[in-house]
Amino acid sequence: MLEAKNLFSYRKYWAQRFGIAPFLPMSRAEMDELGWDSCDVILVTGDAYVDHPSFGMAIIGRLLEAQGFRVGIIAQPEWDNADPFTVLGKPNLYFGVTGGNMDSMVNRYTADRRVRHNDSYTPNDEGGKRPDRSVIVYSQRCREAYKDVPVIIGGIEASLRRTAHYDYWSDKVRRSVLIDSKADLLFYGNAERAIVEVTHRIAAGEHPKDIMDVRGTVIVRKEMPEGWTIADMSSIDDENDLHHIPDRAEARKKLREADKDKTAVRLPSYEEVIADKALYAQASRVVHLESNPGNARAMVQGHGDRDIWINPPPIPLTTPEMDGVFDLTYARAPHPVYGDAKLAAWDMIRFSVNIMRGCFGGCSFCSITEHEGRVIQSRSEESILKEIEDIRDKVDGFTGQITDLGGPTANMYRMACKDDNIQKVCRRLSCVYPDVCKNLDTSHESLIQLYRKGRDIKGVKKISIQSGLRYDIAVKSPTYIKELVTHHVGGYLKIAPEHTEERALSKMMKPGIGTYERFKSMFDAAAKKAGKELYLIPYFIAAHPGCEDEDMMNLAIWLKQNGFRADQVQNFIPSPMALSTAMYHSERNPLRPIRRHSGEVVKTAKGLKQRRLHKAFLRYHDPENWPMLREALRNLGRADLIGPGKKHLVPAHQPLGTGDNKIGEGRRMGKKKGEQTFFTTHAGKGRRRPLNSLRAKT
Repeated sequence: MLEAKNLFSYRKYWAQRFGIAPFLPMSRAEMDELGWDSCDVILVTGDAYVDHPSFGMAIIGRLLEAQGFRVGIIAQPEWDNADPFTVLGKPNLYFGVTGGNMDSMVNRYTADRRVRHNDSYTPNDEGGKRPDRSVIVYSQRCREAYKDVPVIIGGIEASLRRTAHYDYWSDKVRRSVLIDSKADLLFYGNAERAIVEVTHRIAAGEHPKDIMDVRGTVIVRKEMPEGWTIADMSSIDDENDLHHIPDRAEARKKLREADKDKTAVRLPSYEEVIADKALYAQASRVVHLESNPGNARAMVQGHGDRDIWINPPPIPLTTPEMDGVFDLTYARAPHPVYGDAKLAAWDMIRFSVNIMRGCFGGCSFCSITEHEGRVIQSRSEESILKEIEDIRDKVDGFTGQITDLGGPTANMYRMACKDDNIQKVCRRLSCVYPDVCKNLDTSHESLIQLYRKGRDIKGVKKISIQSGLRYDIAVKSPTYIKELVTHHVGGYLKIAPEHTEERALSKMMKPGIGTYERFKSMFDAAAKKAGKELYLIPYFIAAHPGCEDEDMMNLAIWLKQNGFRADQVQNFIPSPMALSTAMYHSERNPLRPIRRHSGEVVKTAKGLKQRRLHKAFLRYHDPENWPMLREALRNLGRADLIGPGKKHLVPAHQPLGTGDNKIGEGRRMGKKKGEQTFFTTHAGKGRRRPLNSLRAKT
């Protein structure tokens, strides 16, 4: 891949003399104990502070500490005034603001825009401890606290809102969060490279607003810099998916001859994408086509009399750099200020190990690709095994079980394009859709060896794999499936076919259900040979763009035929920047060239009633849903699916005391045992442990 300055090659800042903090300070008392009179950087986050590499503020804080800077953390501050933002004093360099590990709106609201009453990133799962659109609110309070201190925003909320974006919760297109927050600079993606370079440059006297050339950053500009060529993609050409320029041949020649490092793509402006949904789809398509670090160009989008300037994506970290990031001196625990409070997000990952970043799947509904990129960044075997030993030796409560070795997916470790030159010019949105690319190295050998060495570590009794498995590449390695099933699956394995119908799958960029069935056959055969009783738990999405009522009905039929009863399901949530969100808002398909007067119309379940119907089909077995489903089946001309037999989807009778809430969801009270707990069942094998969801996509 492209070369970049090594993350750990910078000359350390003078404050390195203070050494390493046991925890990054959250109070002046802690600063005093460390001998600090001030912080160089203060990170403000919407999450509780857990000093572990699964939490963004811990990675950034410890990385900056390793560069010699004094870093303080303000976690989940009250936001009704600026006083909580002054608890650590005035930072010498800047405030770094993030909403946390999740977008604050996804964290706070359900797919039906209802308020969630819990927050896994807050002590004791308490909801409401962060504001809506946290990045904007926190940035404003930082500015109120110290007007002359620069504010830099980052994390997934800023990353996915870096351009003009459709916001599902307000049902409108919002400006770039850089504009709304009035911050000086925005980091997007995994920002280690950018934040290290920018912090050293600020320490050397530059202002963030003047740092305009760092990859992975977004800035505001009043005018175009000299010497740059503009590739205008701000309008739609029905003929050939190119920008509309009267003298097309001359324009093409100019672009071919231009310096690609000084060529910027102009997107439709904020004002244009508000007024024209087709242009919104066009902007979304172009943004995703310009996501490969090897060939991506800078992008420009007008917001009134200003432009946001989006520099190309960051160059992925090398394996030694990844090791360096994960080998920093994390305490691997929540900050002591939380005492005995429970932190669900910490409990979930405390015995797990992140082995890689990125995902080349390109699923159109997922935010991983937009944030972490398609290039897989893997840690070394040695670094991973060392972390397992650290968990064994340092984490309270370890009983010998590593709960996960994974990442965004379980089985993309060390996978990459076979040819760097091909990768640098590729503009595919997915390496595995519609088929696995012939240039993709899908070998699982490195992962198999990692599993085996991990199992051999003294004190490790079991390594489970909990990250979602990409089964369309797993089927290419029967040895991997055998290894996984024999040693690393304890009852259930979650995978994500997402749907059964091609009309929906084609919009998701997911393989057909036949690939799932092939994997299931291999999985079952391996389980039988190992003498184990194992089950696959498939995840599905309801109300995805392109999915019609008939498609959800066919999915429900498939679920019943295969013995699945899934509860706690959730509809598709249009997260900012995802291609599926562009489909939802524009009802056009950005996976293909956008046409003004032709092209595919993407039908989308938008109204609350239809979205609840799609969700109800996934829980066809719940009596609360039966009245809604009977009406839908009759409207679809499938009344033959109503009746008492196995071939029927729902019965004609209605149990007393059910089906009255007319929303088809929620817990209900049983006459004998009170509130009922829903479980997932498989193939008639009876009650199994409850699952968290089936599934919430963010």
